[in-house]
Amino acid sequence: MLRLIILILINIILINNSFGENQDSSCNWDNKNGKSCIKITGHISNDSEFSQSGINKIIINKKQIEEFGAVDLIDILKTIPDINITQSGPKGQQASMFMRGTGSNHTLVMINGIAINDQSTTQGLHDFGVDFIQTIQQIEVYPGSSAAHFGTNAIGGAVNIILTGDYKDSFSLASDNIANYELSGNKAFIYDDSSLNIKIGSVKNKTISARGSSSDEKDGLKNYSTNINYENFFNENLRFYNTLYLRQTKAEYDNSNTNQTGYEGNNKMGSLQFGLENQIKTRKDNYILYYNVYDRKYDERGTIDSYESEVLGLKYDLSRMINEKISFGAGSEYKYDWGYFDNKGSYEASTKGHSDNLALYSNLGWNIFENSNISLFGRSDKHKQTGKNNTYKLNFEQGFEKFNLGISYMNGLRNPTLYEMFGTDNWGYSGNKNLRPEKSNTYEIYSNIALNKYLNLTLRAFRANIQNNIEYISNKYQNDGDNIDLNQSGFNNQLNLKLKDMNINLFSSFLSSKKENRADQLRRPEKNYGLNFSKKIENNFLGNFNFNLNYNHYGKHFDTHSSNFSTIEIDSTDIIDLKITKKLNKVNFYIKITNALDESYQRPHGYNQENRVVKFGFKY
Repeated sequence: MLRLIILILINIILINNSFGENQDSSCNWDNKNGKSCIKITGHISNDSEFSQSGINKIIINKKQIEEFGAVDLIDILKTIPDINITQSGPKGQQASMFMRGTGSNHTLVMINGIAINDQSTTQGLHDFGVDFIQTIQQIEVYPGSSAAHFGTNAIGGAVNIILTGDYKDSFSLASDNIANYELSGNKAFIYDDSSLNIKIGSVKNKTISARGSSSDEKDGLKNYSTNINYENFFNENLRFYNTLYLRQTKAEYDNSNTNQTGYEGNNKMGSLQFGLENQIKTRKDNYILYYNVYDRKYDERGTIDSYESEVLGLKYDLSRMINEKISFGAGSEYKYDWGYFDNKGSYEASTKGHSDNLALYSNLGWNIFENSNISLFGRSDKHKQTGKNNTYKLNFEQGFEKFNLGISYMNGLRNPTLYEMFGTDNWGYSGNKNLRPEKSNTYEIYSNIALNKYLNLTLRAFRANIQNNIEYISNKYQNDGDNIDLNQSGFNNQLNLKLKDMNINLFSSFLSSKKENRADQLRRPEKNYGLNFSKKIENNFLGNFNFNLNYNHYGKHFDTHSSNFSTIEIDSTDIIDLKITKKLNKVNFYIKITNALDESYQRPHGYNQENRVVKFGFKY
């Protein structure tokens, strides 16, 4: 907590010494006095003008987030093809994400392009259940191996959370009939050469028991988040920017079906970023200094388990136009990770260690013909324990009159975690400093087809494999030595219809994810599909209002029985969420219904998911 307080004080000191005269916050961001419009965005490593076509990216903006009626990150990510999510109970409980059939520790998570994966987790996975949406401006999803862009952990893909760029003052509050609520506020201060953006968010949720029956106690959640973004232009090309993000999620949980009270997790996280960007017409230089900290405590009836990790890093990125046909980018990143955890009680485990990594990377984009583009990406990482590892990506895209066609090859890696290298427990486990990184290969083909000016179809197919997978064998994590890969393949499509007052997005994915013995991986359904629908409705009696519907089919899959640990088949689920919004004067009033069909289900087995929830709210 002391570190988080220090982060806040640093930001206050910097901001108070940097402001000029306050301007009207309703500024339309015209070019003032010949200076560029103020714009804060997350920076993505290792790209340039002509290499960007080789990057597979899905963007969910603020408007879409609000239309979904999203509360947490899971509400958004579950609508993306090739993503499967399981959560150990209602909101606030631990959640795992499987992208393209890979493991839950094969997705890299970033804030404004900076990795934030918690180094104190045993296998390096990110807990998606503790991240809420109130201060988030945009979400970017990068399906497929992305190591050449972002480094380790991005074997399945990456998720980038954008916090910056919200200049519209707002206040929002929603609640139900049992005093659960969602609250968010945003205030922007706009000056001649600078801007300050302050956002707050809070969620209270207490609906069901994670593992008990409907008559048992309910597991509550309280989340608090704060985000401060600041930037200052020194001239029309040079700007300084700063982001501070603080988040605390406190959630009650169940130890078992019978031990349900006295268990609470307190997950605190902070991220601080300082950046300097110099951009002219044909060149862009970007420097970022960052610090991330996690402080997690779990109270199990008076026994406290503690987890802490910290990361300090520095990045430099360069992109420039060589000529009208070729662009080039390069950069470097150094980061130092350290952390520990101490598990007490009947199961005792501990870890304490550190590692560092130096990366060099570059890219080349070549517009070889008017509608033909080649993108090359390369990255070299030198890790303290695993040594030097190279990753790269090659993409070719050809454009035609009404569609484009592209092919890609990319590889990825995941370095072992601090626990896998340095951990111990009371069952004889000891860390293995000789672990090699897991590595992957992915082949893709894709097309984007404009069927007409209203209708667009996107198709993408892939085949991938993971080598040197790290397994727990004989009280030690070891690299698999049988030379048999883990294999994934899949196909997804999205059909988008955009009319004047209506948008329809139909999506589906078909996935095969196999173990070494060719059996299906657990919790990865072969078939998912869904619908996102929004429409502006004009009614003579009710007036104008907006209607949004989200439907998601989560297919049949295999799971582990929570009591006898056998492998069982789990039936599919069909979840519908609704939101209706009516604007009166300057206030948007809305009603949202999640799980409108009131489907009762568990995912994973033994962990209850929320039934129908109805909330009323407004946004000013």
